[in-house]
Parts: sequence; structure tokens; C-alpha cells
Amino acid sequence: MTEIMNDKKKAIIWELWIKGTPMIEISRAIGKPHATVFSYLRYHGGFQPSPRTRSPITLTLVEREEISRGLAANHGVRKIASLLNRSPSTISREINRNGGVSKYRATDADIAAWKRAKRPKRCLLSENFELKELVTDKLSQDWSPKQISGWLRFAYPGNESMRVSHETKYKSLFIQTRGLFLKKMRSHLRTKRKFRRSKKHHTAPRGQIVDGVTISERPASIEDRAVPGHWEGDLIVGAKNSCIATVVERQTRFTILVKVNGKDTEKCCKSTLRTYE
Repeated sequence: MTEIMNDKKKAIIWELWIKGTPMIEISRAIGKPHATVFSYLRYHGGFQPSPRTRSPITLTLVEREEISRGLAANHGVRKIASLLNRSPSTISREINRNGGVSKYRATDADIAAWKRAKRPKRCLLSENFELKELVTDKLSQDWSPKQISGWLRFAYPGNESMRVSHETKYKSLFIQTRGLFLKKMRSHLRTKRKFRRSKKHHTAPRGQIVDGVTISERPASIEDRAVPGHWEGDLIVGAKNSCIATVVERQTRFTILVKVNGKDTEKCCKSTLRTYE
């Protein structure tokens, strides 16, 4: 990912992405470049990560504060454990893994515990080698994930271990951190997408040029460039909406570059005409 985003902006990305909002509009909503949103979504495969939660049986920050106070008061492990209604071995492990009696700090211990608990759950395909090989073979034959799921139910009717949903296959293909399939396997998907899109997602309609004339309607004399005086215009758009209009004489290839203040038709035409004047 090219830029670090806070949790609020990440939440906005997923909220809009699930609704099918185009990526360019998401980037405007969070005030980040389009490339940043694209990189973030591709890293997660287009799937919103499940929110992390603490296990109800782990020590809380309040309990760790009590441990810290107990140690400062020279209380033994058993006394601290009885005050917290915890096993002495639990308190002992907590203290030893976080610097011992002299260096134990509640906040540091809580942060360290949160980091240690970040263990991604292994998916079904990573644990069942035979199933993974079957899925890989069918994907290589350009079968869709839904077709593979249906075939597995038919081929192994009494074996629940040989079942896997099509969503699990998409996640294994798109989420980079799983590392189950080679990137080239995505090319066998019919959509050729780099990550999963919302069912509500739609491609924004392209704008239509009012009274536009297609290239096929140009006079034949233009094609061979034998007659001078025919000009061809184009627009180059850079970072931060910086724009340069190019005007090329088709016979001599004489080129004029004009800096314009925007990419709308009126601004482009005005800036170009001022250059000629």
C-alpha cells in the first residue's frame, strides 16, 4: 500500500465498495489518490477483513493494571491470582513473558498481547492438500469457482471434507497473504479481475461528446497527409489535474503544446485559441 490510512477512512472505503461505488468516487470521498484505494483493495482481494476481537478468557487491561499494582506492592503471584480470580500459572506466564517482576508494565503487556494474538485462521484449502490439487486442476481448465463447487458436491456426495464454497476459492485467489495459488491462476477466471468486486458494483458510464464526429467520418484526403492544414488535438492529464493540450499539424508533424487550466472543453478551447492569437 502506498499510503497509510486510518481506521475511519478504511471503514469508508469498505462501506462504499460494498455499495458498488466506483473506485474514483471512493478516492474523492477519503481524499486519497486513486492508486492508494486500488492498492488497498487489491491487498485485501476486495474482501473486507473481519474485525479483530479479544477472546473473553484473556486478561484485560484492567486486570493487567491490577497485576502491575500488585507487583509494585511486593505481592506474590498467588495473592495477585486470588484477587483476580485467576490461576497462578496464568499470572506467572503473563509476568514472565512481559519482562519479569522488575520490568512489567500493564500498557506494554496489553499491546504485546494484542500483537501476539494476530494469527490468521488457516483456510480449508491450506489444510486439505487433495482438495487444493483438485481445485487447482479445475481452475487450470478454466472452470469457474461455482462450477467447481457444484462438481465437488456431485463427485464426492458423502464426503464433507471435499466441499468448499466458491467464495473461499475467490478469497484464496485474490487475498495476497494466503499465498495458496500462483498469481497466474487469476488469468483463468473469466472476468480477469485483480480482486473481488461487490455484486452491486457497476462501471460508471463514459461521458458522451456532444455533437462529436467520429474518426471514421473524416475526409479521405486527411489519411494520406498530402494536404497541409489539417490539425489533430489531444489532451495530456498529469498529477493534481495538471493538463497540457497538444495540437499537431498532420502533414509536417509540427506540434504545439499548450498549458490549460482544466480538462473541460471550454477551458481547453480558450487556452488553445489564446495561444494562436
